[in-house]
Amino acid sequence: MHCTRKITDSISWVGGCDRRLALFENLFPLPRGVAYNSYLIMDEKTALIDTVDSSISRQFVENVLSVLNGRTLDYLVVNHMEPDHCANIADLMLRFPDLKIVGNTKTFTFIRQFYNMDLEGHTITVQEGDTLSLGQHTLRFYFAPMVHWPEVMVTYEESEKLLFSADAFGSFGALNGALFNDEVDFDRDWLSDARRYYGNIVGKYGPQVQSALKKLSGLDIRMICPLHGLVWRNDLGYLLDKYDHWSRYQPEEHTVAIFYGSMYGDTENAVDLLASGLVEAGVKNISVYDVSSTHVSTLISEVFRCSHLVLASPTYNNGIYPAMLNFLHDMKALNLQNRTVALIQNGSWAPASANQMKALLSEMKGMQILDPVVTIKSSPNDDTMAPLIQLKESILSSLSNL
Repeated sequence: MHCTRKITDSISWVGGCDRRLALFENLFPLPRGVAYNSYLIMDEKTALIDTVDSSISRQFVENVLSVLNGRTLDYLVVNHMEPDHCANIADLMLRFPDLKIVGNTKTFTFIRQFYNMDLEGHTITVQEGDTLSLGQHTLRFYFAPMVHWPEVMVTYEESEKLLFSADAFGSFGALNGALFNDEVDFDRDWLSDARRYYGNIVGKYGPQVQSALKKLSGLDIRMICPLHGLVWRNDLGYLLDKYDHWSRYQPEEHTVAIFYGSMYGDTENAVDLLASGLVEAGVKNISVYDVSSTHVSTLISEVFRCSHLVLASPTYNNGIYPAMLNFLHDMKALNLQNRTVALIQNGSWAPASANQMKALLSEMKGMQILDPVVTIKSSPNDDTMAPLIQLKESILSSLSNL
């Protein structure tokens, strides 16, 4: 049975949700599932904006056929060629033999790489700023390379002022009946998943996101329609501000995220002492994470949120604790920068993790290391408290200067 929703009188959401998928891209946990969005424009000509993942093909096809209500599909616009958005191209071509696929040169290169299909006579190749008239609706195409694949483009519908934004402005999470941002409590229920999605999927490409934001800033946009998550029909400035902060690697909040590895609980004890002291001093919204039991995608999300980071690592095989090392490698790979970092190391006979963490952080832009570096030998004791207090004061002073 079809399940669709109206975006406007002539544009419908025809996507669907997958609550059974455990890992997005076989990497990132999806405790709330994920939505795959697709949009169908009904005019003198009909146009579908992207398709969906193969996991929900049956629902998707029922949705499309229901909205078409016997009409043919004239155009398929492919903004993004990742398989979770293009798995139904071949099926649509079989159902609609005269279908024209709209994309750029790289789009069609990727289609041929992914699928063995004859595209002869079925393609419309667009350039930056080109338009496609459907009747009363006009689609204009803007390229957004590396947000987050090289072929990505976005489609602006001029008459109703909708931006079909590909993977930009998306989020993890199934829709649960609510499609629009004003139908949910976004800060409570969606912001953390939107941040985790951005940081891990798009986060490496901040400069490219900045370029796209500047390119689109001159458009009069009434709604933003991404390929995952909610459709934004009000308070667009809020969403654009988040993307501006994230893509400039500027923190959302002036607060502290503490990340630790602990084999027997002693490094964790030191972290708890520091966290308690910071809270007693008035710091709000502190978070503390065990890097061994928290998925790295959540850790990355918190780095995008917080201005100050504490990294506490045992020395393991004369190096950084493996889960902490993995976290640091992800930070570097995702181009994280512009954070203030405090370091705690533990080592019973040869503490060595702090200098190695410093070396990795030095390869990231704008990372300030606070003094002192706290060294624990086996477990916290009276001798440990003085440098921990000094580090607390150093963090507080740094926060007060922001």
